[in-house]
Amino acid sequence: MSIQTQTHPDNDLTLVQRVESPEAKAQRLSVGILVTVLGAILFFMAFTVNKSGRIALSDALADVQLPTLELPGTATVLISSLLVLGAGIGYLTGKIHGRARTWLAVIAGLGILVGFLVWAAASSTLPFTLTSQLNLTLEYATPLFFGVLGGVLAERAGVVNIAIEGMFLTSAFAASLTYAVTKSFIAALFAAAIAGLMMAAVLALFTLRYLVDHVIIGVVINLLATGLTGFIYQQLVAKNPAAYGSVTPMMPFRIPVLESIPFIGPILFSLRPLTYLAFIAVPLVWFLIFRTKWGLRVRSVGEHPHAADTVGINVIWTKASAVLLGGIFAGLGGAYFTIGSVGAFQDNNPTAGYGFIALAAVIMGRWHPILGALVALFFGFARALAQTTKLMALPIPGDFIEMLPYLATIIAVAGLVGRVRAPAADGAHFVKSH
Repeated sequence: MSIQTQTHPDNDLTLVQRVESPEAKAQRLSVGILVTVLGAILFFMAFTVNKSGRIALSDALADVQLPTLELPGTATVLISSLLVLGAGIGYLTGKIHGRARTWLAVIAGLGILVGFLVWAAASSTLPFTLTSQLNLTLEYATPLFFGVLGGVLAERAGVVNIAIEGMFLTSAFAASLTYAVTKSFIAALFAAAIAGLMMAAVLALFTLRYLVDHVIIGVVINLLATGLTGFIYQQLVAKNPAAYGSVTPMMPFRIPVLESIPFIGPILFSLRPLTYLAFIAVPLVWFLIFRTKWGLRVRSVGEHPHAADTVGINVIWTKASAVLLGGIFAGLGGAYFTIGSVGAFQDNNPTAGYGFIALAAVIMGRWHPILGALVALFFGFARALAQTTKLMALPIPGDFIEMLPYLATIIAVAGLVGRVRAPAADGAHFVKSH
């Protein structure tokens, strides 16, 4: 969207006219169509329920039982659908700009969320347990937080990081194997960080030293991780599972007093240690990127590496340091798939494409650690929704709900979430001029 001024020939009045580029128009229409379609689906769903939807604010086993909200099913879903339809029409008309359009997106998101949750609760004999949903959201989002940080750090420095999935996989295996041998969570986390660092070193070496295409080497690293972990698993763990496959996952750590706060306590103060660590890591990376001299250099080499070189910045070292630090964070994310949640490594793709979802969150979050973490929460919510509604016997297949995070990934890659601009030198090779 650009603004053009034009002076009227007969007087001194200046006319201000907004001019929309073809790309922005196409994106706006795509978003408008998507939101309108979702609103229309909600509209028809409103007439498939004929009773109230119950939203439970506490688990059945909670010490403090909070009241269960009862909302009229048809009326609530219908109002939600009308809000979503209104937001979609607002996008399609193109008459709403700036922050007003942002509010349209917020209204559409809340309308879709509330409408679907009330419809799900009204379609089942069981209540929708909100605390369980939010607990699972944070669990599923935890590795994505770390993956987002790994992607943001590398790409802010101008290195495309397709290899997050491979970093996750090798780190998950390294954490599992180390814990089985040492019975130490600290050692396992250290091994996971080293594994992520090593995969990041391969990425940095081939992109910065040998100038290999960033996407190609990223795919190669993912395949290398799959083959390497599979081979070692078959040669070592599968032959002696008692020695190398005995892993106990971290248990949730309950913060005294705070854990007892109704509703909020069980959600935010009774989490696994890696989730707490992720809460610290996200603002830490934000501070490093936007409030330190090193972060300024990282952003400069990601935007204009040759200009950074002329003022004395070591471009290659700066890029490499960002990629390696990102690998450490991705390694911690990989540890969550074994010692952080389920236990022993299983040779059946335990990371389940989470690295690519983290990459989508980086794009949707506009290469910003805070925004990327918020998008990771959205993906975690969508993933948790399938688990929360699995026992509710909804009239739609649970497998369809499990597809939601991956559908959201496709939407992100297709550019339907808004115009985003990657760092100018993202993916470009740097050769020092003499």
